[in-house]
Amino acid sequence: MRPVGSKYLLEEPLGRGATGTVWRARQRETAGAEAAVPGQPGETVAIKVLKEELANDADVVMRFLRERSVLLRLTHPNIVRVRDLVVEGDLLALVMDLVDGPDLHRHLRENGPFTPVAAALLTAQISDALAASHADGVVHRDLKPANVLLKQERGELHPMLTDFGIARLADSPGLTRTHEFVGTPAYIAPESAEGRPQTSAVDVYGAGILLYELVTGRPPFSGTSALEVLHQHLSAEPRRPSTVPDPLWTVIERCLRKNPDERPGAENLARGLRVVAEGIGVHANSAQISAAENVGALLAPDPAPAPVPGTPGAADPTQVLPHGAGSHDPNGATSVLPQTGPSGAADPTAVMPPVPPGQPGGGPEDPHPWQNQLRAARDRNEQTQVQYLDPGQDPLRRRPQRQVARPQPQQPPQRHPQARPDGHPQQQQRYATPQPQPRQPAPQPPQRYAPPAPPGSPSGPGANPGRRGSAAPTRCGSPGWAA
Repeated sequence: MRPVGSKYLLEEPLGRGATGTVWRARQRETAGAEAAVPGQPGETVAIKVLKEELANDADVVMRFLRERSVLLRLTHPNIVRVRDLVVEGDLLALVMDLVDGPDLHRHLRENGPFTPVAAALLTAQISDALAASHADGVVHRDLKPANVLLKQERGELHPMLTDFGIARLADSPGLTRTHEFVGTPAYIAPESAEGRPQTSAVDVYGAGILLYELVTGRPPFSGTSALEVLHQHLSAEPRRPSTVPDPLWTVIERCLRKNPDERPGAENLARGLRVVAEGIGVHANSAQISAAENVGALLAPDPAPAPVPGTPGAADPTQVLPHGAGSHDPNGATSVLPQTGPSGAADPTAVMPPVPPGQPGGGPEDPHPWQNQLRAARDRNEQTQVQYLDPGQDPLRRRPQRQVARPQPQQPPQRHPQARPDGHPQQQQRYATPQPQPRQPAPQPPQRYAPPAPPGSPSGPGANPGRRGSAAPTRCGSPGWAA
């Protein structure tokens, strides 16, 4: 079992997605005060471990920490609760409640489409969860059947929406390029595909596609490539199946409008779906049928849709002033913190200590030594720039090679004129640069050999003047060879 932080242990993987892996885990000890749910030792939870490319991105980590309070306070009966967030080294993980049940995508694949009434009621509960998240300024942006878990309660399916905030974490400048988008192509809104400003209307568009798939078993737009699917989202209209009642098709058609300003708000969508479910049932009365036929009047757009942070005109929820804090005056004076020390004295928290005379930084225009230290610390914390290195130039991979000494070219001799004793300059002589030579033994005089003398000839020292050495003749080669 792999530990996650000091409080959780991973047991087995439950599923893998585009942003990470979901594990069944067990709590080792009670979580701290920073967790939304302390939990108990031995309690079973679900932990989503984000991919390394997300955990290694500084923007994702900062956004993860900044939105900690937003994700932890997001609670609703149809939302999988986030209990804790773990940041440890290069690991980012979300600790959530464990839902024992399949996701909606698997349920559709195994059991087929829903009835119109069941599809309307299921989508109404999902819309309730969207309305609660939009009220807190959180937009899901990746609504699809795989992100809806089905919990069994009293023999009924209770949808639980999960993966809130994951799409926003993945939408990092270091990971998302201008030609990419966050989401799944089959459920992406037209404004997301085009890179236009996004609001909570993208979730309503996803709810409309999900509702279409619940009653038909497939999304309204499909193709052989993601580009073809995106083109259909931008220009094509969904085809109406013959099995969809008129009131339900009115809801689907309004949710799939290309203009986000014409889509209903999540709260109005949930109300309209419940009216439709009552009016298309087998036990519906005339008043319920009439209300279902006029459901279009209930599907009013959201007058103030929640913007997606990071898009033009959107504000980060952590930087929005609370209501009643007063309007912003660009010409107003700068706010000054209250004085903490005695009257007339400098604030000790805002004044750096004096520099002793004679040390660097003592001049009025020189930076304080602390500022240099802070600047050096900031430079050390800057992200390292990674560049490609040719393996042949890498000293850790290159084999050491022996350095072969090359012969040095001889320098031309220098001429130094010298004067002779008679006053005339001596002729210049050229000398070659002496090269060190190994000491050799003194050369021996060459030996000469002659054929042996015929019998009767004198053999004294004067008989053969060219012969040296011993008196005994030495034979070498054939008799007719002489040196």
